[in-house]
Amino acid sequence: MMASALALGQLRRSPAAFAGPAVALCLSVATLTLFGSLFAAEVTASGPVGGEAAGPGLMVIAGAFGEMAVVVAFFVVVNALGYALRRQQRELALLRTIAATPRQVRRLVRVQVCAVVLLTAVPGWALGSVAAGQFLAELRRMGMAAPGLRLPTAPVPVLIPLAVALAATLAVALAASAVTARKFTRPTPAAALTASSTTHRRGGAPRLLAGIGALAGGVALLRLAATRPPDELDKAGQAALLGSLVLLIAIALTGPFTARLLVAVLGLPARAVAPGAGWVAQANLRGYAKRLSSAVVPVALLVGLSGTMLIMTNTADHATGADTGSVTSASDVWLRQAELGMLTCFAAVSTVSTLVAVTSERRREFALLRLVGAARPQVMRMLTVEAALITTVGVVLGAVVAGASSAAFSTAVTGSSAPSIPLSACWVVVTGAALLTVPPVLAAGLRAVRVPAVEEAGGGRD
Repeated sequence: MMASALALGQLRRSPAAFAGPAVALCLSVATLTLFGSLFAAEVTASGPVGGEAAGPGLMVIAGAFGEMAVVVAFFVVVNALGYALRRQQRELALLRTIAATPRQVRRLVRVQVCAVVLLTAVPGWALGSVAAGQFLAELRRMGMAAPGLRLPTAPVPVLIPLAVALAATLAVALAASAVTARKFTRPTPAAALTASSTTHRRGGAPRLLAGIGALAGGVALLRLAATRPPDELDKAGQAALLGSLVLLIAIALTGPFTARLLVAVLGLPARAVAPGAGWVAQANLRGYAKRLSSAVVPVALLVGLSGTMLIMTNTADHATGADTGSVTSASDVWLRQAELGMLTCFAAVSTVSTLVAVTSERRREFALLRLVGAARPQVMRMLTVEAALITTVGVVLGAVVAGASSAAFSTAVTGSSAPSIPLSACWVVVTGAALLTVPPVLAAGLRAVRVPAVEEAGGGRD
């Protein structure tokens, strides 16, 4: 009972800290409701529905999309929830010092996560239900669903997708909370309290070893994709896409190491163009490795997944040739585009929420810079350079993942490791990554520096 009161009290005091996880969980509920509704429409269809549908079938589509949504949602929620817990790291550490056990702290975190899931359930269900109707209409238009197939309207079939989406999202959220809460409850109370005041620690050997293991797993999946025969295009695509996700997990685990290395190299041109702001920005990013990794990983996720899907689709189109104008071929292209849209939504949510959280928690740091003589425009110039470096590093890492995944897919489909790259579409992805990175960072930074420096440095604000 006390854990529930503490958890809900923290949610009321700092609702902004949980905005990122809330949006990610709402999107998860909406996505799973969408595809759960399609599954329910197929199951509850009674009598003839106007003919046979072409393509893989509604249940296969719903299952494949739902599976991918759960995997990506877990990745995004872990990232967003990590920063939500980090915002209250000191409070959790203080609870440990007054005899709260690690189990009690983890229970408090679970209560917070469950409360956020329940708060996002209704808007997520409403959004998913509306999207399900539009998605099914498009499937009918493409010939992938029977013309007479409709979403169920009876109370029980309507509520079943919500129940399934809620259960799956709750499972994802609880698993994510277990992963993120562990690093806050594993140290001793004194060590946890000390750690709450420092944010520059680098990842340890276990994290690096886990990243190397994930890297090996991703390479194995890409090798599996590359060895598929040309007539197993779907299996090659699934293995390559899953391999890209595993490689992105490897980047997330090894981020404090790889991102620092890239910033050391890519920061040199920034220091040449803007000597003062460039030097401070590079020093900040390299000095706070975990913070840098948390900022870079969502950008890499966005670019890596989007680039992989775009290049794979373009490669498949060129491999099949211009004469394949069948409904099945057109439906495959449309499904890949729909999957790309879903993955992009998750990645965009992760990018914006994480970068806003990362920048907002640096208010005291900005205040100290201003107290030692830095003007507001100078702080904003430093943030601009940091945002540009974060975008560049994220794009480079995402491009490496997309290039490796699409090369494996191209090897299976065409026999050549050189995929067909849609340059204009890839530039759109890079531009989108920049727009989702630089403006949120600058907006959060501008809001942070408006607070009087003395008040912020003295701890007048949370």
